[in-house]
Amino acid sequence: MQAALVDNFAQPPKFGEIAAPVALDGEVLVSTRAAALSQLVRVQASGKHYSSGKILPMVPGVDGVGLLADGRRVYFAFPRGPIGAMAETVAVKAAQVAEVPAEVDDVTAAAIANPGMSSWAALTHRAHMKRGESVLILGAAGASGRLAIQVAKHLGAGRVVAAARNRAVEAELRALGADEFIGLDQTPEALTPIFREQIHAPGVGVVLDYLWGMPAESFINAVAGHGSGEAARRIRFVNIGSMAGLSIPMAAGGLRSSGLELMGSGLGSVSHADLVKVVGELLRAIGPAKLKVDAVAMPMREVESAWTSKTAQRIVLTF
Repeated sequence: MQAALVDNFAQPPKFGEIAAPVALDGEVLVSTRAAALSQLVRVQASGKHYSSGKILPMVPGVDGVGLLADGRRVYFAFPRGPIGAMAETVAVKAAQVAEVPAEVDDVTAAAIANPGMSSWAALTHRAHMKRGESVLILGAAGASGRLAIQVAKHLGAGRVVAAARNRAVEAELRALGADEFIGLDQTPEALTPIFREQIHAPGVGVVLDYLWGMPAESFINAVAGHGSGEAARRIRFVNIGSMAGLSIPMAAGGLRSSGLELMGSGLGSVSHADLVKVVGELLRAIGPAKLKVDAVAMPMREVESAWTSKTAQRIVLTF
């Protein structure tokens, strides 16, 4: 069968042939129609992610949209390696598929699943956000951050604060539902008091962090120093990505003197089956919530070109 193949972690995948998988007990075979090229897929295919496979050749791809043997169109995730989603046929656990609503096309479903799931799972399974709470999004200008604004509003956030380096996107983020905007193109000395104002005045219940690095450090520093004699308000800080840095210095006193709770959301903190259920909920919400994702389709045979493309759109490779 045809597939995108990684035979060297240092090079982009190539279009080629590999033997089709055979379903094991508890698995179903899916005929792939579309698979998204996400940042997670790129890092896995480079061998640098904690979930990267070690057997070469391998087929990249975490999830996609395809058809079951009975003709049902489904979203699928975490196919059995070494054959990932960018193959004509994949073997997936039966619990890791969710039907795609008829009104949602293949490309939209494949493109929105990973970035939309990141915030949906973080808010529902990790932070357990309550309706009316305020949500701060660090890294709101990217595809995942933009969807996070929409998802937070749909799930009942009372107020959403979008934080991003590029101030030119403020109007776009407000149009998606952001109530306030914070520019991250500032020094830590300037940014920390801005975060402190958000924490102590309107209040922040949940932080969705796609960045880590300096913005996360500035926020954590802003939380420290509670001294009113009352217990500080809970703030669930959920790390989802590390685009601004892999590590930060952190003083222990910030945890003791605040209501800050640090956690992550990703592969391992939420089960595969639950992540797929989250995507099923997300896909059903596309219409009612008017969720949007900027995606472009490319044929799978052009995988090398797609891999090196500089487009800001979410690339979906199709069979």
